[in-house]
Amino acid sequence: EQIVKRAYKDHPYRWPVIGSMEHLDAAVESDYKNFYKDFYVPNNAILSIAGDIDYDQAKAWIQKYFGNIPMKKTPIFRPNIVESPLNGEVRDTVYDNVQLPGIFMGYRIPAGGTKDYYAVYMLSNLLSNGESSRLYKALVDEKQLAVNVGNFSMDTEDPGISIAYAICAVGADIMDVENAVTAEIDKVKTEPLSDDEFQKLRNQIENDFVSSNSRVAGIAESLANYKMYYGDANLINTELERYLAVTKEDIMSAAQKYFARDNRVVMHYLPKPVTP
Repeated sequence: EQIVKRAYKDHPYRWPVIGSMEHLDAAVESDYKNFYKDFYVPNNAILSIAGDIDYDQAKAWIQKYFGNIPMKKTPIFRPNIVESPLNGEVRDTVYDNVQLPGIFMGYRIPAGGTKDYYAVYMLSNLLSNGESSRLYKALVDEKQLAVNVGNFSMDTEDPGISIAYAICAVGADIMDVENAVTAEIDKVKTEPLSDDEFQKLRNQIENDFVSSNSRVAGIAESLANYKMYYGDANLINTELERYLAVTKEDIMSAAQKYFARDNRVVMHYLPKPVTP
């Protein structure tokens, strides 16, 4: 929450989906009712059914149980906000109830479904997917600067954010940790992936995709997501191809373009000072 508030100035992504406590405290009963009436309507929802079903019977049941829910007659409100570039690194420090210091770096990235997003997602996996990932090997195994590291990229309808993080080991200097994370990211910008590492990355992506769609619930969720965000449920059959079409050069280019110092927010989370 703290990092996205600093990564966005205008876009609603700067606060959580449910809003902040300030939003909730300021709302009155009519606000909740109007929100429900405006957005919890059939023409703003996706009903996804997966599995071995009888199509005609399923359609009849849908009509029986959902057909009497009224649709909204006016257009659903959709904010159309274009966030301006950061144009420079943003830094801040937060003191909180944490035992170990942490470093979080948020990089602005393209919207989900775009060609560059797939390269950024592959980059995130290269950095942090498993104990053989670059960040884990460098910061946890070799330098022993961190006890936990990671990187995840948000798949969002509008341009999102990719967050790299590290929880410092006891006694580690937080700037040493930050510099080590940045160094691993910078390596991707200048040093091409080996064929073996690239193939391992592709295997991880394919395994994760197949695993997430190996159960009926996973298939139903994917169908709903593709229809809701991209307007095409059939993407479930072609999405993996888009990931596997990413080249080593695409990953290097994504690191150079999006994981730049002037395109990031750096947050230091530190333990609150102990008061006597």
